[in-house]
Amino acid sequence: MPMTITSENFDTEVMQSETPVLIDFWAPWCAPCRMVSPIVDELAEELGSDIKVVKINIDEEPEIAANFNVMSIPTLAVVKEGKVAATSVGARPKEDIRKILGI
Repeated sequence: MPMTITSENFDTEVMQSETPVLIDFWAPWCAPCRMVSPIVDELAEELGSDIKVVKINIDEEPEIAANFNVMSIPTLAVVKEGKVAATSVGARPKEDIRKILGI
């Protein structure tokens, strides 16, 4: 199950992670986010410890969203070694999300 990220655990869990991190920027009122969420959950289960999957509620963490230039949601971002390696905006099928992960 994806971990919820807040400003308190962001640096430790995302920026300092030794494994690549898939961030799902979402909000409870966002219908496309609800479409992507089960796909992100599936990938978290399938990929296990190879990739860390996290979720950031943009309403609760607007500063993190602003730092990633999130203009619309859902936005997915891949962070590797503390740097953004890829991003994707909008609802995407599972295969597209796998592509941005490089798998």
